[in-house]
Amino acid sequence: MTTRNHPVDSERVDSEHVDHERVDHELIEAAAHVARTCCRGDDHTMAAAARSRDGRIVTAVNAYHFTGGPCAELVLVGAAAAQGIYELATIVAVGDRARGVVPPCGRCRQVLLDYFPGLRVIVGTGERVRSVPITALLPESYVWKEHLEEPRDIP
Repeated sequence: MTTRNHPVDSERVDSEHVDHERVDHELIEAAAHVARTCCRGDDHTMAAAARSRDGRIVTAVNAYHFTGGPCAELVLVGAAAAQGIYELATIVAVGDRARGVVPPCGRCRQVLLDYFPGLRVIVGTGERVRSVPITALLPESYVWKEHLEEPRDIP
């Protein structure tokens, strides 16, 4: 499998956040399988797989569109909810044409952090894949739910 090197991510994630022991290779293969079998042409170029807290695996593909169609990770959030899965433990994205593991874009990082602040994300290339907390990919991040006002009683 050919992979892309994303040096920014490997430099930003310090070693205290890396957990080589917990890399979910079954999850990577699930996403790679979807990328090989379901991604066709330019409309679907990325696949994502996530493991729920109870062990189930959910997969999805992106829906590319020039207006900014959703990434595979965001489609996966909706697909998981449609299956009654609201707690994800780990996620990974894999590119079509054997591109390997691809880190989430900035928008996906923020959305994943907001929905699942304890989520682990598989990043890296080849033998150097690793599992890191989503917070390591967004240092000094802002979780919008933490800043919402408490609901007030309306008189």
